[in-house]
Amino acid sequence: MGNQNLRFKGVIDTTFRDGQQSPLMFDSYKYRLSLEDKKDLIYGLIKLGVRDFEFFSPIVSASEFEDFIHLKEYVKSLHIHNVRLLAHCRCHPHDIKRAIDAGFDGLNLYIGMTKLAQEFSHGIKFKEIISSVKKTLKEVQATYPHLYLRFSAEDSFRTPLSDLYQVYDEVHTYVNTLGMPDTVGIATPEMVKERVSALRVRYPDVDLECHFHNDRGFALINAVTAIKSGVSYVDTSVWGMAERSGITSVTGLLLNLYYEDKALCKNFDLKLCYPLNVLMGSILKHQVPPNEPVSITNRTHTAGVHQKAVLNNPYVYEAHDLSIFGVTSNNLLLGPLSGKNLIHYYLREIQFYDVTFEKAAEIAAEFKSKSSKMSKKNKPEKILAETIHNYHLTKLSIKEEFLKNRVENLN
Repeated sequence: MGNQNLRFKGVIDTTFRDGQQSPLMFDSYKYRLSLEDKKDLIYGLIKLGVRDFEFFSPIVSASEFEDFIHLKEYVKSLHIHNVRLLAHCRCHPHDIKRAIDAGFDGLNLYIGMTKLAQEFSHGIKFKEIISSVKKTLKEVQATYPHLYLRFSAEDSFRTPLSDLYQVYDEVHTYVNTLGMPDTVGIATPEMVKERVSALRVRYPDVDLECHFHNDRGFALINAVTAIKSGVSYVDTSVWGMAERSGITSVTGLLLNLYYEDKALCKNFDLKLCYPLNVLMGSILKHQVPPNEPVSITNRTHTAGVHQKAVLNNPYVYEAHDLSIFGVTSNNLLLGPLSGKNLIHYYLREIQFYDVTFEKAAEIAAEFKSKSSKMSKKNKPEKILAETIHNYHLTKLSIKEEFLKNRVENLN
């Protein structure tokens, strides 16, 4: 990746805001993260290298406000420099005052400017939006000069660029960052590159921040494209949890940035990526999602041809070194597609049967003939155990101290 346009400063985590809006919170019957959940997650994210965190505005609920007060003190006790806690607020004086009184380090202010938002959301006309937002930001910046300020036009990629210019031209001198949220997930990489480049040229002295929803499955590639085009920040969450289909996954983004340009990840402890994903799984009582790049699923193999090759050299079917990101083992799943190579390996190396390769091939043929019987209650391991019963295999005698030193290789 050429770095002439790179201004990447890091991710802004929104697990505690947009993440709690995820349908997964309902699928898991969790509904909201507890204070202890939040402490565990923010600790993990800080250890990973994240320094900016977005929270609900205090007006959302008393419980979220109280949790924030406790989390603020908890983060302070960690003695980590440069952590910023940001409130996601409407451009409304009451919201802003509550957030400032709560002790947030910055405000992520937003308002929708599309015709849909004007008519069906807040009901404010475009000219009034311009004057109101300018007045609000000017007053906040003057009164609280050390407060971090970001302003975003909600649904930026459905907002005409000319409308963005009209508003951003009036306010860019009062903020640290201009946001470009793809609120409804309509952006494509081409659109992202074009729009980020245009704003980068027009507002060279402010940071740009992007927030991509995954409605079209583009959240990750859009985030990478935005960084390559010159944004300073991308919003992420653990597992990409957010409204609807979610947003950019923090660990998925870091994996891709590492393979684009390792320097982009210099402030992150990448080996903590997978433990962070597992932590969320333990909180929600869910497996790490199968579409999450940093997962054991991405090192799991079921087809016989793949399994044979991986037994000899994992890189045949594992192009990326996921151990860098904390996934230090792989899975070979016994099932209907498993061939004689895995059957031999499983019986000899896992179950310690004295079985020849030729005998394993016979067993594999019989095992695969019973694949239609496999189910949740009748698992492949059980069927294989029943299959080998008539082969009268004997167990190998292996001393326990030798087991950890064995070479797990087909040949």
